[in-house]
Amino acid sequence: MSQPQGWVEAGEIGDIEEEDVIRFDYGERTFAVYRTSDDKYYVTEGLCTHEKVHLSGGLVMGHIIECPKHNGRFDFTTGQVKKIPPCINIQTYPVQIKAGKILVKVD
Repeated sequence: MSQPQGWVEAGEIGDIEEEDVIRFDYGERTFAVYRTSDDKYYVTEGLCTHEKVHLSGGLVMGHIIECPKHNGRFDFTTGQVKKIPPCINIQTYPVQIKAGKILVKVD
């Protein structure tokens, strides 16, 4: 299936459990893909803005991702920092679900 321009497949909906996060790499970029307990999907940049640790190794609590290194927290629906040490928000990306595929607009 061809994707609309700028959209790439980040996996299938069955690849990620409810209230969890997985890593998705595209080219030289790393993303984090989230699934909430109410079955919504979100995508952010994949590295913490504090020390560039992969957020996919972190803990999802509601709409919060906690970085595994220093326990900084972000709201992955908005990208906003919710607990320091990070002080720079993470970038978020538009998501679509089509035919069981998770699509992210990366540009």
